Amino acid sequence: MPIETASAAPAQLKRARYAVAAVFCVHGAVTGSFATRIPWIQDHTGVGAGQLGLALAFPAIGASLAMPLAAAVAHRFGARAALRGLLALWTLSLTLPALAVDLPTLCGALFVFGATAGMSDVTMNALGVEVENRMGRSIMSSLHGMWSAGALLGSAGGTLAAHLGGDARLHHALAAAVLTVCGLIACQGAPDPRSAPEDDPPPRFALPPKSAVLIGAVGFCAVFAEGASLDWSAVYLRDVMDTSAGLAAASTTAFALTMAVARLAGDRVVDRFGAVRTVRTGGVLATAGGLLVVAGPHPAAVMAGFGLIGLGVSVVVPLAFAAAGRSGPNPSQAIAGVATITYTSGLIAPSAIGAVADATSLVVSFGLVTALALGLTAGAGVLRSAGREAVQSPAAQEPAAR
Repeated sequence: MPIETASAAPAQLKRARYAVAAVFCVHGAVTGSFATRIPWIQDHTGVGAGQLGLALAFPAIGASLAMPLAAAVAHRFGARAALRGLLALWTLSLTLPALAVDLPTLCGALFVFGATAGMSDVTMNALGVEVENRMGRSIMSSLHGMWSAGALLGSAGGTLAAHLGGDARLHHALAAAVLTVCGLIACQGAPDPRSAPEDDPPPRFALPPKSAVLIGAVGFCAVFAEGASLDWSAVYLRDVMDTSAGLAAASTTAFALTMAVARLAGDRVVDRFGAVRTVRTGGVLATAGGLLVVAGPHPAAVMAGFGLIGLGVSVVVPLAFAAAGRSGPNPSQAIAGVATITYTSGLIAPSAIGAVADATSLVVSFGLVTALALGLTAGAGVLRSAGREAVQSPAAQEPAAR
């Protein structure tokens, strides 16, 4: 995708930014809407806890296999049309899991659900990088903050529907219809960069470029810490710190809110200090949080530790996508590589924490999380791989050596 850094008028850029932000919000709302109705889907299909765990691996499998196709779709149809179509497929696929009647149909529905999620994810992140480069300053953190805000909105609607005893098939059909319309409207303002006619189409499937692998490794550490904390923080508070179920659940909510707020505010930090310094500092904060979780003597200290982990890892994935989008001639392909690695991390983190906990203890499991958080500090330098650390105004540029 060619980058037109000095051409678009400020009003057009602002419209494009708001449009892409709305797309991120819609994408997150689908995830939040689905997650809150998992108990209903489990009861409706009659699957046990182990079978549900197996089924919930299929979205990540579908996403990992389908994401490399996103670059080819964007090349064939143009970025805006690809985003419009893929986002609509993702919002409409929200209806599928609730229609499943047994384990095989649930796995199939979740595979399609994940595949459409992954392809639309790659496309919207590629357009986010495009807008960021045209604007000349960081916006990726706030875009991912809008995704978190959308997930919170979707989960709020799902919580209300569950509280009222609503059938998830009806709830998800209505949510899919509303979100599809919102997504199509949002896509109208998205930029539409196109490949030059002489450019060769990207391969349908390709291994991630080396630069994407290195950047993805940093994202892997962040997503592992994020997934482990989201899925296990409540269990940790309940089982290790012997808290009430309400306080344990509050720790997960607080972690999610910390992530959302930090992402929405993260662009100013990135513009001021650059991507590398921001991630290194985030790694220090996340490591300190992990140490508090492992060694904290009181539930309040442990909850503060989870909050620090959320704060430390909050902007890493947006910055990893931004760096991938500037690391080579094909942003979608590089972003797909990073996304595949981070999705894989999100897939294995919950089960890895559980396996280590079964063999040793949850405390040891979060010792592993702490070590990976420290890896953010060590690996932050790869975000300089695109030739510049962050999109900044000339007045905010820093010396290359840090």
